[in-house]
Amino acid sequence: MKTIKLGIIGYGGMGKWHAKNAPRAGVEIAAVCDIDKEKIAQGKNDGYLTYSSTEELLADKEVNTVILTVPNHLHHEMCLKAARAGKNVIAEKPAAMSVAELDEMEKACKAAKVAFTVHQNRRWDRDMLIVKKAYEEGRLGKIFTIESKLHSGNGYMHEWHLYQKFGGGMIYDWGVHLIDQILYMMPEAKIKSLYADIKNVLHEEVDDYFKIILKLDNGVTAHIELSTYILDYQPRWLVGGDKGTLVIKDFSCEGKIYHTGELLKKLPPQITETVAGPTRQFAPVPPGGIVTEELPMVETDWVEFYRNVTEAINGREEFKIKISEVRRVLAVMEAARRSAESGEAVCFE
Repeated sequence: MKTIKLGIIGYGGMGKWHAKNAPRAGVEIAAVCDIDKEKIAQGKNDGYLTYSSTEELLADKEVNTVILTVPNHLHHEMCLKAARAGKNVIAEKPAAMSVAELDEMEKACKAAKVAFTVHQNRRWDRDMLIVKKAYEEGRLGKIFTIESKLHSGNGYMHEWHLYQKFGGGMIYDWGVHLIDQILYMMPEAKIKSLYADIKNVLHEEVDDYFKIILKLDNGVTAHIELSTYILDYQPRWLVGGDKGTLVIKDFSCEGKIYHTGELLKKLPPQITETVAGPTRQFAPVPPGGIVTEELPMVETDWVEFYRNVTEAINGREEFKIKISEVRRVLAVMEAARRSAESGEAVCFE
């Protein structure tokens, strides 16, 4: 079996993450490169062969695959260079700044007969996989709404993520993951329409808040919301079906599935007085009216990505992250920007 001998282009935070984690799947780190002298020194200190330019790394015959962990705007250029050098290409997300760029990257890799995939590691997040399993097993009945929310009180972004020209902002950062998770969860569903609100709350140049609403042809409406400055976080996931509700509070996967003990056939004849005034529909549920169920168990490991890449390059499996799926996510991102600019919903698929 052909071993992946990985060249890491960009030895920043994610470059170091790949260097640490890829070997758990049998990947060899052949070399790292960066234009920053301090990062080169760090790479040498970590025991890797280092280069100060992409061209030097791509000339290394020991390297058969590269991972692009450079700022987003460089993915397109670096991918084309790597393909011409005969290297398999793994791009960090977002793979490209646009659908058009991604199409050129795919075309170049096909022409060079090298493999091309994208590191969408959040496909292996346990919280999302729990929701996916509950959906597939019908534990909530017919699902009508999914809310995927990610909030932070840290406020400001960092480094090159602050600048539009480098592909900064949260749509290009976590937006890629959150959209991909919804589409991966329900791959058979088509998007009927899309509405987006994108804001710059603390940052003048790049987005730090967005809400994207996807109406799907399977009856689900997906709400995706992210903010770097909401100080009391909402649940990471809220999923409603006609036979139950699922709540996951955060990445630790604390949460429950809720069912009605005995679904009421009709409302009580009398109006109930509450602190909000008289009501029937929103009166407190009687004791025993709601019961809880534990969330389904899911085992997962991000290193599965590299195990799959190794098997795919050796012709034993298909890539888990397909370029057609990556393209669909980028198309949703482009449509979201159009919707936010116009203030109107966009028909899609």
